[in-house]
Amino acid sequence: MKSYYNDTIIAIATAPGIGAIAVIRLSGPDAINIANTFFKSIKGNKDLTQQKSHTLHFGNIVANNKILDEVLVSLFHGPNSYTGEDTVEISCHGSSYIQQEIVQLFLSHNVRLASPGEFTLRAFLNGKLELAQAEAVADLIEANSTASHQVAMQQMRGGYSKEIKNLRQELLDFASLMELELDFSEEDVEFADRNEFNQLVDKIRLVLKQLVESFALGNVLKNGIPIAIVGEPNVGKSTLLNALLKEEKAIVSEIPGTTRDAIEDEIVINGIVYRFIDTAGIRETTDIVESIGIKKTYEKIKQAQIVIYLLDAKTLNQEKSKLIHTEISKIQEQFLHKKLLIIVNKMDLTDINSVKQLLPFENVHFISAKTGEGIHELTLKLTSLVQTGALSSGDIIVSNSRHYEAFSNALKALNEVKKGLDSNIPTDLIAIDIRQALFHLGEVTGQISTDDLLGNIFANFCIGK
Repeated sequence: MKSYYNDTIIAIATAPGIGAIAVIRLSGPDAINIANTFFKSIKGNKDLTQQKSHTLHFGNIVANNKILDEVLVSLFHGPNSYTGEDTVEISCHGSSYIQQEIVQLFLSHNVRLASPGEFTLRAFLNGKLELAQAEAVADLIEANSTASHQVAMQQMRGGYSKEIKNLRQELLDFASLMELELDFSEEDVEFADRNEFNQLVDKIRLVLKQLVESFALGNVLKNGIPIAIVGEPNVGKSTLLNALLKEEKAIVSEIPGTTRDAIEDEIVINGIVYRFIDTAGIRETTDIVESIGIKKTYEKIKQAQIVIYLLDAKTLNQEKSKLIHTEISKIQEQFLHKKLLIIVNKMDLTDINSVKQLLPFENVHFISAKTGEGIHELTLKLTSLVQTGALSSGDIIVSNSRHYEAFSNALKALNEVKKGLDSNIPTDLIAIDIRQALFHLGEVTGQISTDDLLGNIFANFCIGK
């Protein structure tokens, strides 16, 4: 990551390819001056450097008396812009040729091509965004569902940034008093009220605990909820996947063991992304390739949050019911915290009452993946299994793994502070843990940052944002 940000940068802000229009962004101290060099207004002879902020100007981009394109130029004077610097956005026609010609024109006049995320990085460095808000910009761009969009927007508006910043400042104030005590240790004076400090530590620990716990939901809302479809061969796992996806994603065949590897795809149900994994059938087999597929099935179960165990209503009998009970018990024992759904497929081929007598399980659901019977009810059940109460109630949710790690480390440090206060250990030892907590909280708000950290964060952004 470059250590200077006082030059003028440019990038195409719209997605690659041909479209009706494209947007080219410039930001930096000379953005308006340089844009003015190549801009010729259609009416009159406008000087962009004399125009007000947040105004639009219609004209041409001209190089060597040749019109490159007819454009609309938007002006934003710093600090009242996204980056906090003078910013120009040029809306041109979406031809790739035109876009590159305009960019190359500016690059030849002391303008540099922006690095990934550099516009947002400058917004952070210029105090327009907290670091956590800046990271939420990338999440917002990548949001592919109502839930992930809602979480990203929540953080973009400030989310937990302001609260964490305020709590960190309160902790820092107490830490300063405790450091002062160390300077007067021989006089045995106490500047920091231990009762007030204890209450503050408890308050921050409670906030951090809630944020850390929210990551379990935030992570799946951001990345999708993995669901493994398992069962014996030929029970209709691939047909169920196709029915859920409403497309022929998986190969369907009456030959057992057709699926040798896991097949994955995503769908959005009620605003939440679900990642369905069609796995190889679980059975005893001498086929080496199929055995590898079955081994992978158990790996996918381990990765999944929800497991659908699919049964074939047509082949159910007393003996098969006992084997199924053994297999399901094995999965439940091996994966204690997995949510398990038992689904009976091919109900279009048999009587429901006879099937119910063979299944000593609660919450069994009956479907026909072939006809679509029960599929809608299944999607409703899946939605009910995902604890989205925090999302619907507007509670703050952590979806960023870096923040989760920082909050977890801060909480560990404050737990040590709490132990120290309860045990009346010396102030200098408590101060060490307080410094650790302050450091980790500062990592989230951006009050503690390095070029390496910023480089890692903004390298994941698209160019032009």
